[in-house]
Amino acid sequence: MPNQKRTKIVATLGPATAEREILKKMILEGVDVFRVNFSHANYDTVIKNITTIRELGVELDTTTAILGDLQGPKLRVGVMKEEVVVEPGDLISFCTGTEFEGTSKKVYMNYDNFPKDVKKGERVLLDDGKLMFEVVETNGKDEVKTKVIQGGPLRSKKGVNLPNTNISLPALTTKDKEDAIFAISQDVDWLALSFVRHAEDLKELRALIEANCDHKIPIIAKIEKPEAVANIDSIVAHCDGLMVARGDLGVEVPAEEVPLIQKELVRTAKRARIPVIIATQMMETMISSLTPTRAEVNDVANSVMDGADAVMLSGETSVGKYPVEVIQKMANILRNVENSPLIRVPQQPPHIKTNRYITKSICYHAAHMANEIEAKAICTLTNSGYTAFQISAWRPAAHILVFTSNRRILSRLNLLWGVQAFYYDKYVSTDETVEDVNKIACDRGFVGKGEYLINLAAMPIVDKGMVNTLRVSQV
Repeated sequence: MPNQKRTKIVATLGPATAEREILKKMILEGVDVFRVNFSHANYDTVIKNITTIRELGVELDTTTAILGDLQGPKLRVGVMKEEVVVEPGDLISFCTGTEFEGTSKKVYMNYDNFPKDVKKGERVLLDDGKLMFEVVETNGKDEVKTKVIQGGPLRSKKGVNLPNTNISLPALTTKDKEDAIFAISQDVDWLALSFVRHAEDLKELRALIEANCDHKIPIIAKIEKPEAVANIDSIVAHCDGLMVARGDLGVEVPAEEVPLIQKELVRTAKRARIPVIIATQMMETMISSLTPTRAEVNDVANSVMDGADAVMLSGETSVGKYPVEVIQKMANILRNVENSPLIRVPQQPPHIKTNRYITKSICYHAAHMANEIEAKAICTLTNSGYTAFQISAWRPAAHILVFTSNRRILSRLNLLWGVQAFYYDKYVSTDETVEDVNKIACDRGFVGKGEYLINLAAMPIVDKGMVNTLRVSQV
């Protein structure tokens, strides 16, 4: 049991994961979180997948989390009448209004305010930045004339990015609201919001969750716009996790800037003690090949060294040929890298005297003390999961074992680096509870005879208040 990886793997569901057997093998090989991508989701399939994953959880004694990923305002061109290849210097119009079939002169754009929002000289990128246009003029109503800067085949339904334009679309579209309400009805563990630009986008989703749900569902802000990078501090204050979505981010900002942005975002998340997921093209080659490239192996390894909580697979598991093998390969890379002394996380002790200051301080000291005395495990009792977030962020060498009677947070905590959560509802006296928890840690092979573990609890234990006690035990 204890030779487990500590960095978590997020795998996207899709046609390649339709079989129960495949999902089971993926969990056994190391998937911690399954992602439902609402850009391509059919509700009946989602219900079937979630049911299967939860049944497998009971069968395998695992708590795999489910992350609902909302599409956000996805801009697209319409259907093309015939194969069109545009050359640099060509003029082409993007038109809104009633949908029509595109030609080499004009294409349909699904974003009605485009002519109002865009300004002369701004760039329009198509198909992940493969095609590039510059705005020549707009009539402010339904037509934008552009000149081709970088040409190529202009295909149907391709995505559009507007890196310089201040878009008036909300981050939460009508489709997203429907998808979010459906995801809440399925009791997902996390909700991710795409194309977040400001804290307001997150507040809107938070309000929607509160209106449709009697408990909190944590929100992950997907960072894929230059505005989000600029507003990161206010975004972090209103979300529960970050995703570095390098696909769209690498189109919206020059690709060579993404590596440093990734490192900065990971550090920001770690300072805020929230989990961060690195996503996009991690093992892309393994969609169709059994072997990743050296560069992909390096990319996954570097994400761990940066301090990521989780690494995410998209097409590799949703439509790839080798959904199980890609998890095996990734888990191997993670296990090899994560015990390296090269991994650095910000280690300033908590100093802002909030109402949770005592809890934060105890978690900080527990992580440091565990490293000093070489404790094998930190066991914490929690009702909200807060201590799990805190301890995980300090990246101790010890196992982080979280015991809770709150079933809702069991699978949610599976996204956090190094955290393993167990259902536990025997809250008696502190001594008995601590002994009980330590026995579970021993029985599961996390600690052996003569080894130390650190216990965190809230006294009195039956009140389930904030953690205020740190205790060192020797087995």
